[in-house]
Amino acid sequence: MLKALLFLALIHPVFAQSEDQPPAESTPSTPSDAAEGFQWKPALLESGFFLVLQHSSRMVQAKTRRELGGPFWSDYFESASNIHTWNDSNSILTNYFGHPWMGAMTGYIQVFNDPRGRNLEFDASSGQYWKSRLKAMAWTAAYSVQYEIGPVSEASIGNVGKKSPTMATVDLVMTPVGGFTWMLIEDYVDHRFISRWEQGTSVNKARFLRVALNPGRSIANLLRWKRPSYRDNRPL
Repeated sequence: MLKALLFLALIHPVFAQSEDQPPAESTPSTPSDAAEGFQWKPALLESGFFLVLQHSSRMVQAKTRRELGGPFWSDYFESASNIHTWNDSNSILTNYFGHPWMGAMTGYIQVFNDPRGRNLEFDASSGQYWKSRLKAMAWTAAYSVQYEIGPVSEASIGNVGKKSPTMATVDLVMTPVGGFTWMLIEDYVDHRFISRWEQGTSVNKARFLRVALNPGRSIANLLRWKRPSYRDNRPL
């Protein structure tokens, strides 16, 4: 996944939308925003782009290419149905850091395309905030199922799972649940610290703080072709 993220950063256009101009969605959600409805097309395109990047990075691995031959459907169904344990053969870092980070990225795709949620900041007492982030977790869960065992997945491309225990439940749980927790932490840090620290500092330092302390949100911004430090409600 790190290779995919590096590639994304390299191809991101130099002249991405500037944060120096207020974005169209620079104010809290309004009734007209709510009436606009969820933006399915960009959300699906951004998720699809991320999926392509992830599988492209897998294709450079010899272990993935070795499994491309053979009967597609029988190998796919055998791989996707071979989930019997909690732990797979991946490292603790991959399962308990990489997948939650991936979950946060895909969760923010949902948030950024939801007019009701994109401008919400962390507020533990707000039902609207929790509803928004739970929707994001549901989106992440759907993405995770597709990435692991869907038609365009690790199971279908490279037959992950055909050999036990390479397919397990840990990723299907940690991606949405860990991603949800990761998003809450990023939202809290952004609201409680970054928004305060960026006041009175240079634009470059503010951008650095936003990217360094909100890595999940930053990658999701790249997926919608904006600066990593972009904020819908706080233009620099």
